[in-house]
Amino acid sequence: MNMKVQCISLAVFFLFFEGVGNAFAQKAQITQTIRGTIIDAQSLSPLPGANIVLLGTSPPVGSSSNEFGEFRIEDVPIGRRGVQVTFLGYNPLSIPNILVTSAKEVVLTISLEEKVFMREEIVIEAKIDKSKPLNQMATVSARTFSVEETSRYAGSFRDPARLATNFAGVSGSSDQRNDIIIRGNSPIGVLWRFDGLDIPNPNHFTVQGTNGGPISILNNNLLTNSGFYTGAFPAEYGNAIAGVFDLKMRNGNNEKHEFIGQFGMNGAELSAEGPFSKNSKASYLLSYRYSTWSILDKMGVNFGASGIPKYQDLSFKVNIPTKKAGIFKMFGIGGISDISLLASLKDSTDNSFGLNDNEDIVYGSDMGVVGVSHTYFFNNDMYQKIIIAISGSQRRVTVDTLAYIGAQAVNIYKDHSIQGRTTLSWTLNKKFNARHTVKTGFYLHRLSHDFDETWYSDKIYKWVTLRDHTGSTGLGQAFMQWRFKARENVTLNSGFHFQYFTLNGSYAAEPRVGLKWEMSDKQSLSLGYGYHSQLQLMEVYYYESRDSVGNTNRSNEHLGFTKSHHLMLGFDRTLWPNLRFKGELYYQYLHNIPVFEYYQNSFSTVNLGSQYGGLPQMDSLTNTGTAYNYGVELTLEKFFAKSYYFLLTVSLYESKYRGSDNVERNTIYNSNYIFNLLGGKEFSIGKHNSLALDAKFVYAGGKRYTPIDLNSSLAEGEEVLVDNEAFSLQFEPYIRIDARLSFKHNAKKVTHEIAFDIQNIANRKNILLYQYNHRTHQIDTEYQLGIFPVALYRIEF
Repeated sequence: MNMKVQCISLAVFFLFFEGVGNAFAQKAQITQTIRGTIIDAQSLSPLPGANIVLLGTSPPVGSSSNEFGEFRIEDVPIGRRGVQVTFLGYNPLSIPNILVTSAKEVVLTISLEEKVFMREEIVIEAKIDKSKPLNQMATVSARTFSVEETSRYAGSFRDPARLATNFAGVSGSSDQRNDIIIRGNSPIGVLWRFDGLDIPNPNHFTVQGTNGGPISILNNNLLTNSGFYTGAFPAEYGNAIAGVFDLKMRNGNNEKHEFIGQFGMNGAELSAEGPFSKNSKASYLLSYRYSTWSILDKMGVNFGASGIPKYQDLSFKVNIPTKKAGIFKMFGIGGISDISLLASLKDSTDNSFGLNDNEDIVYGSDMGVVGVSHTYFFNNDMYQKIIIAISGSQRRVTVDTLAYIGAQAVNIYKDHSIQGRTTLSWTLNKKFNARHTVKTGFYLHRLSHDFDETWYSDKIYKWVTLRDHTGSTGLGQAFMQWRFKARENVTLNSGFHFQYFTLNGSYAAEPRVGLKWEMSDKQSLSLGYGYHSQLQLMEVYYYESRDSVGNTNRSNEHLGFTKSHHLMLGFDRTLWPNLRFKGELYYQYLHNIPVFEYYQNSFSTVNLGSQYGGLPQMDSLTNTGTAYNYGVELTLEKFFAKSYYFLLTVSLYESKYRGSDNVERNTIYNSNYIFNLLGGKEFSIGKHNSLALDAKFVYAGGKRYTPIDLNSSLAEGEEVLVDNEAFSLQFEPYIRIDARLSFKHNAKKVTHEIAFDIQNIANRKNILLYQYNHRTHQIDTEYQLGIFPVALYRIEF
């Protein structure tokens, strides 16, 4: 589907709904219900008797929470609304810019923080904003993001990972995938947590040794406000050294059935939610998506590319609250994907990225997670949560070469590998009083695998096994964290995380501490330190090598955790209502990084995570490599208010490492600087319609790369890099402009939305990589995505 077709289709949609909207604007005002639950921020216990007032109404409209902390405000006019919540003994809270539409009820879970009474009390009125973390134990380098942001920000495509690249210190590895680079760290260092459970890479078309993909399996229609952490994160998070995505799936509406239909280039989707019965508070939430590319391909549409991405995914959640036995939940996400990138069918007009002119690749990847949880409240101050879950991922890859002149395609690589995880987790949260809250728990993981990976060597003329092993090992994690409110405006968060890996007995003990001083209701100072550790990829541990007489051994099984010290200082200042400045300084020192033990070269696993061809061959590694990152991050943000917003971030940093040759070099991710500017404006059209314009500009340092030795490549018949010049060169600056246009129409009990995203609207050719061309014997330049339009139609009812 080309850009012209999408533009015409979108114009028709706009003209149609504008006419409908103008006619409908003459009718009575459409209203909706705002309801939800008020809870204590630390103990999660309900707060009966809290007062909720709808802002901007005359006379005032409001409600009070019942014995279960539930409230309801009916007949709320659609549009942007705000509420204020007050409760005796707790800090008041304001929630601005709640989007109220005609189709779906607004269901909120509002957390209030208990006051700390002292002789010299400083009263701070809180506001819900994205600068404050959802996790009360987080002090610095933490950010809350909303579902609406993933939809609103230009170029985000409703993807949490792509959304995160707008934040200070974060960049993407390429336009084609959503791997994220945090402060010069490898994308592998990011932890994905979903409803309290650590999960495998939640993307379609994942590549071996990476943590992202072209299309996210996560469905933003099912998510609620979630957390993003870029350093010194709380002690409950482990096995990560770069950052954490803590994603939350919302509960389904437990009073009425609601539906979402969506059709766009990311897929055709249907979501449903509602109560199981009128007499029960139990609810369900379900969504299924199927590849639009597959649908259009079956209809005979020619995309002009060698590979058609075929994928589908499913997400669900069942929430069953009881009166005395606690809350039971069942949840799951999963997806399957396949694509065939056939160089044998590629022509000069094919714009497929990263496709080797010499190979036919048939690729598939799957992932899935299913879990059950039980939350039990012992009293109003203490609760526990137990999760039992299984998760897994697999790859199905075959590669055929076309290198032999006059010969048919010859198979040279096969990989059919499966990894699984069975998890039992337990957490206990105890609020002693307004000053002291403790959270502790453990995670027990059984890590299973079935590796079957081989390649054909044209030097020894036989198949070579890279990984061929079936078995399991274990990872145990335990943590404790303490939140201490020394004063109303001074908070100390401290904790400890411990990990033990049963394969080789390696372990990691990790202290964490953070201090926040709210100097006034307009500014705060934060200091954080974290010691973090992460296992190596399972593929690294089970890599098979052979000695001179052909004996097989797994020389990497002894590897321990890669470890990292992370120190941060942050300053936050509210310049005036809804305008915030934030600055952070950080230093990170990484050690125990795997490098070669017997070869003196530039290799280090710190540079993995963004490759397209899978993992390199690496045997006999040892934990002696080091690296460091330091930088400054500045953010100026105008939160969405008065129908507009903007976000300006500037990141300056250095990222260096040492391989086994002990030479200090740039890491592949040392781009040195990132400049982001994005913003948007929403226009009301009549009473029931809105038009939104959003744009984004990125200017960042180019990615580092190693030059190709053309003469050696010609002699060897394959790409050979100049190792002693590893990552010494840098691509030209990365520049991209994105734009988004959306129109929303509210009819009675139905909301329509049409959106049109254009990525790289200037069609700039940003370099993706250089690679040796086996056919032409030259070095080719592969570019990232050019202008890329995406249209979307969405209906809620």
